Amino acid sequence: MIYRELDINIDYSKLEYEKTEYKPKLQVYIQNETEELSKFMPKRPTMLICPGGGYAYTSERECDPIAFFYLAKGYNCCILRYTCAPAHFPVQLAEAGKALLTIKENAEEWKVDTDKIYVCGFSAGGHLAASLGVFWDKPFLADILGTQSEMLKFNSLILAYPVISYNVERCLYGVKTTYKNLLGEGERYEDTEALQMQCLENHVSENTPPTFIWHTFEDVTVPVDSSLIFGKALHKHKVPFEMHIYEHGRHGQATGNKSTCLLNQRLGEWMETSYIWLEEERELPKA
Repeated sequence: MIYRELDINIDYSKLEYEKTEYKPKLQVYIQNETEELSKFMPKRPTMLICPGGGYAYTSERECDPIAFFYLAKGYNCCILRYTCAPAHFPVQLAEAGKALLTIKENAEEWKVDTDKIYVCGFSAGGHLAASLGVFWDKPFLADILGTQSEMLKFNSLILAYPVISYNVERCLYGVKTTYKNLLGEGERYEDTEALQMQCLENHVSENTPPTFIWHTFEDVTVPVDSSLIFGKALHKHKVPFEMHIYEHGRHGQATGNKSTCLLNQRLGEWMETSYIWLEEERELPKA
């Protein structure tokens, strides 16, 4: 296994944000290239992981424990330690886009299968991953990053108990806090237009990547309605998706096993199920 830690460098002057001392990082786990293994998998699927934390921090439980599972399946994994509050939209989205570009720019060296690049996010990180899923083809993001939208296309989304929308029947503490951290206190948070732009069901299109979603019915931090509203939008636009709603389990279960949460035997199934789903053949989002 090869480990690298790379700086994420973007032009923050385009984002109306004064850069702080925090340096966003991309933690990269690359499978060793050997003559023996390359016979079986000359190029590897690659997972970009966006941990949660309400846009206030990046949770350790949703970093290495997640990466190690997919690494064991033969994937490369990259963990994005994005900038959190007081940074506001679109800082985090730009950093996620830059992370995706970094993976593609290093595809040859890292033996990346560019037809199998996936983005996985948890809670607020699920909002970030889903934002990349619905905004990748929008000109504003390509303009910020100085690239073409085609370069920001990827293959599938994995969303774990994601924050998706403010437009839910039970707008709970976790949702409100996430949006306040994302938009900033005061006028931006109170601006209806700015708030609705971050309600991602409004931006799902036929170009949104196929999506795997899981949540728990008992989540009292981010309501299950959040995933349901996104699934409904995917269905409306005929985007393939699979959704698992588990009855039991509080918010932030991560791997679903005792390494990251209170043990719930059924929740631990989600990672293997997501892997099986990823291995199925699907059409890419249209350019």
